[in-house]
Formats: sequence, C-alpha cells, structure tokens
Amino acid sequence: MAIAGTKVNPKKFHRNQIPFYLYLVPIAAFMGAPILYIINHAFKPMDELYAFPPKFFVSNPSLINFRNLFQTAAGSSIPISRYIFNSLIVTVAVVLLSIVISTMAGFALSKMKFKLKNTIFEVNNAALMFVATAVTIPRYLTISAVGIMDTYFAHIMPLIAMPVCLFLIKQFIDQVPNSLIEAAQLEGAGSFRIYRKIILPLTKPAIATGAILAFQAVWTNVETSNLFTSSEGIRTLSFYMNTLTGVGTVQGQGMAAAAALIMFVPNLLLFIVMQSSVMNTMAYSGMK
Repeated sequence: MAIAGTKVNPKKFHRNQIPFYLYLVPIAAFMGAPILYIINHAFKPMDELYAFPPKFFVSNPSLINFRNLFQTAAGSSIPISRYIFNSLIVTVAVVLLSIVISTMAGFALSKMKFKLKNTIFEVNNAALMFVATAVTIPRYLTISAVGIMDTYFAHIMPLIAMPVCLFLIKQFIDQVPNSLIEAAQLEGAGSFRIYRKIILPLTKPAIATGAILAFQAVWTNVETSNLFTSSEGIRTLSFYMNTLTGVGTVQGQGMAAAAALIMFVPNLLLFIVMQSSVMNTMAYSGMK
C-alpha cells in the first residue's frame, strides 16, 4: 500500500526520487570516470600526456596520437586491414561457437535427465575460479598436441569454452516452464526442435549477454597471438596494437592512448546496445 501523498514509480521526476538520485549519481560518476579518462587521454597532446600533476580532462584536444598511430601502421610490412580481417574472423567464430555450445549445454544441464549432470555443472562452476594464466601451459600443450599451432584454430579453440556464459544461460533456462517442454514433447517434438523453437527464442537476453562476454574475451585477447602463432599474417588487431604501442618513447605513449580508445569503443557500443538484455540475464539467472 502506498503512503498517502507519495507516488510509486512516477513516470516523470518527483521529489520523492531525490534520495535515490543523491545515492545513485555519485556511484554512476565513480563508475563512469575510467571511461571519461580513456576518452580524454586519447586526445591529449604530448605536453598534456606528461603534465605533472596529471590532468583528468584534456585542455587542448588533438588528433596527433591517432595520426602517429596510423602513420606507423602504414609503414608496416603487413597492412592493418589484414589484422582487422583476422580479428573479425576470430571474433565472429568465437562468439557464434561459444553461444551454440553454451546454449546446447545449458539446455541439457537444465532440462534433460542423465547421470552426473550436477557434477558436470559443478565442474563448470569450478572452472570460474581459474584465471587465464593458470591454464596457459595446458592450453599450449593441448594446441601443440592437436597440431593447430599457427592457424586460425589456435585463436578460436582456446576461447570458445566460456564457463561464465554457460552458467548464466543455464540459470536462465531454468526459468523456462517444464510444462512448456512437456507439451512440445507430447506433440512429437524432439530435443533439437525444442532447443531451436522454444529454448533459443525464450533465452534471447541470456544469449545477448553471452555474446557480449564472448566478444570482450576475444576482442582484446593477445595471448593466442603471442603464444600460439608465429606468422604475422594471422595475428589479430589487438596484438598489432600492442606491438605499435610497446615502444618506450614519448610518441609510443601517445599511440598507446589512442589504441586503447580504439579497442575500447566496440565494447562500449555493444554494451550500450544490449544493456537491457544484460540486466535481464543478471536478474533471472539468480532466481530459482
């Protein structure tokens, strides 16, 4: 029951919302500060990059860092378009394969009955505790034994298994009513048809969230290019940006700031477009 004289979730601004703004605005400003810093830092001229004390906001925006970055890239033996192409191929493959694997596995772990189902899911949850560095050597040995070193598969295979993506999607599928699946089975639908016609349409928010997580994991990844490939022609844009900005010079630091913004913008845009799906997934994945 609403208290007299107050409004619950008013469509327009109401004075009762002021306490919420006083609490949320400082938090939003704190969380958004790194984003503003990355943007401002990329447009700082050299004198502001090395100013002391350092400035948060740029005073005289300049494109000099971007010009230096692309001029250096133009002088490379392999064009930057090749690295962009490699990143697009690897990113699309990893996102699609990780979504297919996570949705199929999530459907099986959530709605099918078989031995060791809970054990398998607990193994997946345990994998969440391992950072990438802890599995670098096993990954290298596996890729070497399989014989896919220095190929596109060396970029793709280590990244398609995403425990966090499987966890979120499985928890989301738990919310799909069992009666809906049982009705489809009575109509003669098989497992794959149920997966395609029921599970996928009803789990679009979780799929969108998984796609964002997969994209973030692969777009900025340099491990596969560093460890599993030796040919420059199949390395990714993230690795190339790191080689350009690794020079310990004043100009190199400016290029690093520009490269950081270039690699960050796709992640930001993707999250802005799909943020509602992410919020829905986080809300429903924690419910039982």
